[in-house]
Amino acid sequence: MDANQLRSSFLGFFAERAHQLVPSASLVPRDPSVLFTIAGMVPFKPYFTGENQAPWPRAAAVQKCFRTVDIDNVGASASHDTFFEMLGNFSFGDYFKERAIPLAWELVTEVLGIDAERLWVTVHVSDNEAADLWRDLIGIRPERIQRLDEDNFWTMGEVGPCGPSSEIFFDKGPHFGEDGGPAYGGEDRFVEFWNLVFTQYERGPGGTLTELPKKNIDTGAGFDRTLAILNGVESVFATDFFAPLIDAAARVLNATYGADEGIDVAIRRIADHGRAMTMLVSDGVLPSNEGRGYVLRRIVRRAILAARRAGSERPLAEPLVDATIEKLGGAYPALVAQIAARAGVRSATDGNQAAVSERR
Repeated sequence: MDANQLRSSFLGFFAERAHQLVPSASLVPRDPSVLFTIAGMVPFKPYFTGENQAPWPRAAAVQKCFRTVDIDNVGASASHDTFFEMLGNFSFGDYFKERAIPLAWELVTEVLGIDAERLWVTVHVSDNEAADLWRDLIGIRPERIQRLDEDNFWTMGEVGPCGPSSEIFFDKGPHFGEDGGPAYGGEDRFVEFWNLVFTQYERGPGGTLTELPKKNIDTGAGFDRTLAILNGVESVFATDFFAPLIDAAARVLNATYGADEGIDVAIRRIADHGRAMTMLVSDGVLPSNEGRGYVLRRIVRRAILAARRAGSERPLAEPLVDATIEKLGGAYPALVAQIAARAGVRSATDGNQAAVSERR
């Protein structure tokens, strides 16, 4: 299954089950509390808080997201990137755990065909209901259901809607670390790729929890991680989706990918950052000294420095922009229509490359 097939399979599955398909929102959110759209639920936040009434009882989306929390791991890790897509299904007071869990399992095992024997799930230490559903309704063996504390409780902040979550993990096998499941096994071995959030409480001052009159579902599956599982590869950078970006970054460095791990890290970092800066500019973010523009400027500079440290001074924007459009243009037609975004990335990158060179 390739990237386009994954998107269509996910959306088709939920469309057939009466979910409204919602196009991806911009990476620049309406929510002033965050700089970027960092999760699939961000565009739906007013429905979860009760600020607005949801126009549909249930929805599904493939949402563009951008995060820098793990930026130092990008390139060195097999599963971290800055720009990514999140697959999600949402219920606004419609169905809850008893429906969300079977939907996730059916999609993962029957539609996507992931081997159930390589899957583990985690639940919150307090969530007996979810644990019972996984065991009794789905049939997962009790030893494959593990309980975690803070890792399986989601909040919007100090106060507001919150609730326990349940995560689905894929076991990559003994070559990648110790056994023991997500709670005790090797971090590189057990990869979390789908998080089901059960928004059932309102957290008040002091941490008090009150049951919400309408309980919601918010799920998020990492597109790149899921695709890596389906492609049978050990890294998100080894998928068909990343192939042209890896090739473009390797050409910038005049290097062969796979020949030297140190150079490979630089290639992966440049590929990721090239995709991220293209998508940010296409959504209207331009380099500056503050806010979103500063974050973009940092991404551009990190890509340039990775190239410089690998011994290359070649311009890197154009091949990376072209590769991004090749793989994402079909899913996001604005990339093609807004061709001026390419010039914006090129201009930003060329200016930063000149500045870096002057300081050397």
